[in-house]
Amino acid sequence: MRPRRFTVGRSEDAVHPDTMRAALAEFLATALFVFAAEGSLLSLDKLYKDTTTAGGLVVVAVAHAFALMVAVSVAFNISGGHVNPAVTFGALLGGRISLIRAVFYWVAQILGAIVATALLRITTGGMRPLGFSLASGVSEWHALLLEIIMTFGLMYTFYATALDPKRGYLGTIAPLAIGFIVGANILSGAPFDGAGMNPARVFGVALVGWRWSHHWLYWVGPFIGAGLAGLIYEFLLIQPETAPHTHQPLAPEDY
Repeated sequence: MRPRRFTVGRSEDAVHPDTMRAALAEFLATALFVFAAEGSLLSLDKLYKDTTTAGGLVVVAVAHAFALMVAVSVAFNISGGHVNPAVTFGALLGGRISLIRAVFYWVAQILGAIVATALLRITTGGMRPLGFSLASGVSEWHALLLEIIMTFGLMYTFYATALDPKRGYLGTIAPLAIGFIVGANILSGAPFDGAGMNPARVFGVALVGWRWSHHWLYWVGPFIGAGLAGLIYEFLLIQPETAPHTHQPLAPEDY
């Protein structure tokens, strides 16, 4: 299988019904994920007024893992279940999606995150989303590197289980694996910078809650990490297509 290349796409793709359906699937899946993920944080804040305990961290990680697993599953057969602008970017650099389609995905994912966070604020009686911030002693550059590494792991897992043409049976567990790597990353990274990994999720919370502290790194880090993972997996790990090996027939005297 020859690795694919970056492609802009055809102009008619912008109005093709498949593109519209895929964008709608990304919008709904992202909204489902963000509503449950951010909702878990607001629930802990409502119950205990403190989401920084070890038990709270586990609850949030499990909620994110389960919510993302479901979100990827419900959109997988329609849009591929990206549910994350950084994942879409990694797939774009790897040639698994056109630029035109990627733009539709990005718009849908961001709108889905905004709508979900706004609905949370309405349904919780005006509770302000907690947002993402850096822990004491964590610099922007430390957090940027952390976001790059965590999103690299997410994108690498996505490529191996959902995009690799030779994934085989792994395709059936792709949503589970993708959800689990996000949950694991939250356990390791949330105490330091909140473990964003998803620019749409972070943007929805920042806009509705109006919390913009260090916001840039939650875009730059995930895009770098996902882009690196997409390029490495597509062009270094997927085996290039080779010409079939042919044998010359033996001459009669060689029999």
